[in-house]
Amino acid sequence: MHRLQSDLLNLVRVKLSGGDSMGYVLSDVLHVSQDAAYRRLRGETALTIFEVQKICKAFDISFDALIEQKAGNVVFGYTPLNAFDFSLESYLEGILESFRRLKSLEDPRIILTINNVHFFQLINVPQLLRFRLFFWAKTHLQIPEYQNMLFRHEKITERAFELGHNIVAAYNSIPSVEIFDPELMRGFMRQILYYFKSNMFEDPSYALFLCDRAIMFSQHLKAQADCGKKFIYGTQAPEQGNQFEMYLNETINSDAAFYYESKDKKGLYVTHNIMNYLQTTDEQYVSDTKQVLDKQLANSSLISLVNEKERNNYFFEFEKTINMFRKKIEADIEFNG
Repeated sequence: MHRLQSDLLNLVRVKLSGGDSMGYVLSDVLHVSQDAAYRRLRGETALTIFEVQKICKAFDISFDALIEQKAGNVVFGYTPLNAFDFSLESYLEGILESFRRLKSLEDPRIILTINNVHFFQLINVPQLLRFRLFFWAKTHLQIPEYQNMLFRHEKITERAFELGHNIVAAYNSIPSVEIFDPELMRGFMRQILYYFKSNMFEDPSYALFLCDRAIMFSQHLKAQADCGKKFIYGTQAPEQGNQFEMYLNETINSDAAFYYESKDKKGLYVTHNIMNYLQTTDEQYVSDTKQVLDKQLANSSLISLVNEKERNNYFFEFEKTINMFRKKIEADIEFNG
């Protein structure tokens, strides 16, 4: 029962908003004093079956999945697809909430593996982010209301801009170690070309605009690697904080992982269903993942601040790839024009 109670309360911690006290929240859900709530948090008092039911209902936790855990099984939390309304704002709100929880921890740090698209850096160029979300909704998930829509130029809303700014500010403020590979944005560029070839742009020339924004993305990412600091596009790198360690894995990152740790907590987000994400604080799974990340780092080269030649070559090849896609689109426009 102790392990079950511990696992259940860990799932609650994952779902809490930044700054919320576990003792206060548990006291409120179970209608007990905070002292009684903390006794349950410490494992001194066992939760009753009725209290477990209340917690599962309040935090949308599957009790069946919880009790069926055994070695090799892990409980993940995730946002069901039907919880999204597929607007840029709603998607960003979920990401920001996760960052608020992370920021509430003491001395957090993160390790990322980048598989094709770097979502947090992409927010620096909102036109690319909007295309990414549209492609996910229309082509991958085939949401009915998107099926007869063409992608067109639209200015993002003030709310989306504010959410994006807050996400990037939070991400920038947390020291990060990030592993890139040679496939950065190649899949994304193929998506732009696919939409262009399929006549899914309201204005075909907008595909060229997105290619130009991809170059902007590359230049800003390189500027951060040059100084080893993360900062928002259009601003200056800070003198203190915002540590950015960029590593190059010369093979392929098979998945995208977001590992975080603080003074007293560790956890993991992994992508699933292309742009959705799973989260867990399962000790064994998180520990196993950290071991894999450490080995991956050992086999990668640090290219931020140091190894200027390797860093310059990486971004040269990246921009060459972007320009290759741009020339294909440009030639097609001229041919049909």
